[in-house]
Amino acid sequence: MFRSSASRGLLRGLNTAVQPSFRAAAIPTRTLFRSQLCTLSRRPQISLVVQSPVLKQQLARLQISRVNADAVDTKAEAKVAHEKLHSDPSVSTSSSIHPVLGEVGGASESVQDAEMLAGVKTDMKTIQDTFSLENVPREAYYIGLAGVLPYVATSLSTVYCAFEIHRATELGTGLFVNGKTAEALLHVLEPLQIGYGATIISFLGAIHWGLEWAGYGGTQGYPRYAIGVAATALAWPTILMPVEYALITQFLIFNFLYYHDSRATKSGLAPPWYGVYRFVLTFIVGSAIVVSLVGRGQIADRIERPTGPADRVLQLRDTQIEPEDEAARKKYLPEGDDVDEEDEDDSDDDE
Repeated sequence: MFRSSASRGLLRGLNTAVQPSFRAAAIPTRTLFRSQLCTLSRRPQISLVVQSPVLKQQLARLQISRVNADAVDTKAEAKVAHEKLHSDPSVSTSSSIHPVLGEVGGASESVQDAEMLAGVKTDMKTIQDTFSLENVPREAYYIGLAGVLPYVATSLSTVYCAFEIHRATELGTGLFVNGKTAEALLHVLEPLQIGYGATIISFLGAIHWGLEWAGYGGTQGYPRYAIGVAATALAWPTILMPVEYALITQFLIFNFLYYHDSRATKSGLAPPWYGVYRFVLTFIVGSAIVVSLVGRGQIADRIERPTGPADRVLQLRDTQIEPEDEAARKKYLPEGDDVDEEDEDDSDDDE
């Protein structure tokens, strides 16, 4: 009862009013000492204070107000219960009903859809900003795209030749050219695509030499020169490889150079736009290589393998070995056998 703010204020007033009565009353010393040490011992103190007429009057008023507050007016409640409620046209009807989407699951689903669309838009915006080419110089952008056109052209031509060869094998004739012509054209495209890829790889390595000479990002010395040399050293042997192995090797080299260029961009050793620029061009070239490999894979067992640079090297080795083997063979033959072989050769010439 004494925990409310009104009760605490009443007690403070009562304590002030009856303070002299406490001094005049004869309170045992043990009771006073116990009330000062423990809050639980204040009950005897209250019983002593209640003997004051002023405190009794205040407590009586407090008890009456509490009884009045807890009392229930049944007559007033019964009267209100029988009254009819009237609508107020000035109040909006939308404030007292649920919207259609606010029923079971409607609002939550719409909110989830809106959040999902917002997340997709945010992701698309992030991708667009990441691969934006706005900062790329227009000259480098246009010339770079023009530089990949020969690679794309040879790749599409490879697919076309593969289509003609496949059609000629299945139906006996091609759509525009016959199978032999398509196969001959395919063999012409092979060294063109591989040679152009090796040239592009060497050019990508030379860019780092230019950055080193310009001092972009500081002088790096041999590490930056080494990447230019490594690109050429890796691209050159692909010219001697079979077509499929050469394309796969160049695909790996292109990706390795892109990885190095992206790290150089993050390290400040290349322009900030160079990483995105290289990604776009590498993606186009890599896709062209994959398309070429897929097209050639469809006719791998239907075309003849022409003699390439590696085959010509093997043939050259064989021609160099044959005279040595013939001299070694004659060294271990008896002299009569050599004479007989010479006589046989002469008789053949006479005939």
